[in-house]
Amino acid sequence: MHHKSFGVIFAILAIVASSKAIAQDKPQAYTGAHVIPIAGDEFDNGVLIIQNGKITAIGRADGVQIPPDAERHDLGGKMIMPGIIDTHSHIGGPAGGDGTAALQPDVRCMDAINVRDAGLQKAQAGGITTVNIMPGSGHLLSGQTIYLKLRDGNTIDDLAIRNADGSYAGGMKMANGTNSIRSAPFPGTRAKSAALVREQYVKAIEYRDKIKRADGDPAKMPERDLAMEALIEVLDGKRVVHHHTHRHDDILTVLRLQKEFGFKLVLHHVTDGYKVAEQIAAAHVPCSIIVIDAPGGKPETQDLSFANGAILDKAGVLVAFHTDDGITDSRLFLRSAALAVRAGMPRDKALQAMTIAGAKMLDLQDHIGSLEKGKDADFIILSGDPLSVYSHVLETYVDGKKVFDRSDPKDHLFAVGGFGASKDQEMHLDCYKDGD
Repeated sequence: MHHKSFGVIFAILAIVASSKAIAQDKPQAYTGAHVIPIAGDEFDNGVLIIQNGKITAIGRADGVQIPPDAERHDLGGKMIMPGIIDTHSHIGGPAGGDGTAALQPDVRCMDAINVRDAGLQKAQAGGITTVNIMPGSGHLLSGQTIYLKLRDGNTIDDLAIRNADGSYAGGMKMANGTNSIRSAPFPGTRAKSAALVREQYVKAIEYRDKIKRADGDPAKMPERDLAMEALIEVLDGKRVVHHHTHRHDDILTVLRLQKEFGFKLVLHHVTDGYKVAEQIAAAHVPCSIIVIDAPGGKPETQDLSFANGAILDKAGVLVAFHTDDGITDSRLFLRSAALAVRAGMPRDKALQAMTIAGAKMLDLQDHIGSLEKGKDADFIILSGDPLSVYSHVLETYVDGKKVFDRSDPKDHLFAVGGFGASKDQEMHLDCYKDGD
């Protein structure tokens, strides 16, 4: 091809790119929907205005002035609510620690996530916009989690949420109970499990003290230890512990460890949480719970109750739901709130448990979890009430960009399943199309 032709093509591409940028800067007004803002009461005939990935206005039609240059989207008969937050997911095929040790805080889950995994698109189809992706729970400590926005991207950095200092946002995954009890080097009893955890925290405190005593002198600094560095972040409150636990006695063991070492904590699963709800509330520890209708073979879930969320909430515990995908399919996540309401949880608290409660547990409440001016434009459009089995997620938006559209055949496939819906990466057969 002639060089002049290349120049023409580049000029055209530049114009197209420029026009797209202009389109993205243009305000978008979503009108006529029933709005569930989470930050207040639900209301009809709502208006949501977004621009540059942020919410610029939200309210009833008679109280919001739509910019004259806004592109309007009529959502009459539909509903809008914030994007759903999943505080405990395994989409993307994450892996953490291996069989060499029971505690491996140096392992980073992000080093084993395939962001092109079909599970991420299925989560988008379920209205999920933010996830805490965790390694498995077969270890006392299986590694560092990572918080992702479910943007359309090709690499982990396209989706990763960053802290103010530019580091990757995430927590630390820990577990107790039967999951981590096995032959050496893993513990064989619950008591030994707790002892090993205490031992690691004591080592981390000693490592931190050595660094303080060195006072910046390289000759006095201890040899670098990645595992201890990660645990110091936990002890200093920079990294929250997301702790898998089911049985009532295991829950209390975690609370004792938290009181002893002072780390920030979110209890996950908490099947027996309703049995010790007062103790959890007194410790001011939030719970990310799972609502499943077929607990399967795990002995610790034998006393599972759909009323768990209602009882914990009544006791004053901050409650969120999670999928533990694939224990609960991300596309069916909204049913968790519906089942909890059926068992006595107030509707508003159940919807908060899908949104702002999870945001608080990830310390992202200033950016996501509710429809408020200045927050990220993460929202979903539904065909009907989010707690109805007849409702569908029609569209999902992350940072103001549509990442799922049920009317698109490709997205519809991920929403309902079928051949090709579970392929992580399809072969590119462009050369065989149209006889080329």
